[in-house]
Amino acid sequence: MNFVQATVLGIVQGLTEFLPISSSAHLLIVPRLLDWKDPGAAFTAVIQLGTMLAVLIYFWRDIVRITVTWFRSLFNPDLRHHLDARMGWYVGLGTIPVSVVGLAFNSAIEGPARNLWINAGSLIVMGLVLLIAEWAARQKREVGDLNMRDGLIIGGFQCLALIPGSSRSGSTITGGLFLGYTREAAARYSFLLSIPAVVLSGLFELRKVGEGTLPVAGTAIATVVSFVVGYASIAWLLKFLVRHSTLVFVYYRVALGGILFGLLAAGAIAAT
Repeated sequence: MNFVQATVLGIVQGLTEFLPISSSAHLLIVPRLLDWKDPGAAFTAVIQLGTMLAVLIYFWRDIVRITVTWFRSLFNPDLRHHLDARMGWYVGLGTIPVSVVGLAFNSAIEGPARNLWINAGSLIVMGLVLLIAEWAARQKREVGDLNMRDGLIIGGFQCLALIPGSSRSGSTITGGLFLGYTREAAARYSFLLSIPAVVLSGLFELRKVGEGTLPVAGTAIATVVSFVVGYASIAWLLKFLVRHSTLVFVYYRVALGGILFGLLAAGAIAAT
């Protein structure tokens, strides 16, 4: 992996991690179209630490407040009904489903699932599910209305992100919309919910840096670039969702999935 490849993949990760269009799919598609080697699932997991650092810095006030209030609530019963204390529990417990499913199907995620036929199908199917969520959404609930049931349900939706092409933010925002939350509220909880799962996954794969498709320099460059681009993406998406729907992302997903199916059927690119 040279400097240009690492930079391009870092930009792709930063641009697509928070948009509901699947960063894992794009990190498979771009190298395949440019005739580069597949960087692998471990590379994807590690450079996601860069975009998670962007989340930590962008939401640092919220994260510190939630962490401190949650910890204090363990010893102070009066704080246990405070939103920040509850949010700590929601994020923690909401991470359990994706952690369990991710460990159970780790070999499939890193192997057979890295198939462009699967990615193309996931892009279209989950795009259409997001479209249905937009149609059904009441968008009357804010982050303050979140409860344990909803936190766990959205955490369950996050499991869909383990299927390449589904999108972590897309899956969790979809879950939030189905539950009646506004787009911005669903996105904010989505970002917070992603932190434990992505950080744990990245740290788990970090041990492979320096081996095979995880060169030290290339991985470091891609991670730094993904952080810079990812930070800008968070700010843009939150402002965008205040006044716009997610339909533009639905159209993009369906179009990209259709193009992929066409290229694969024509033999223009290989599925694996």
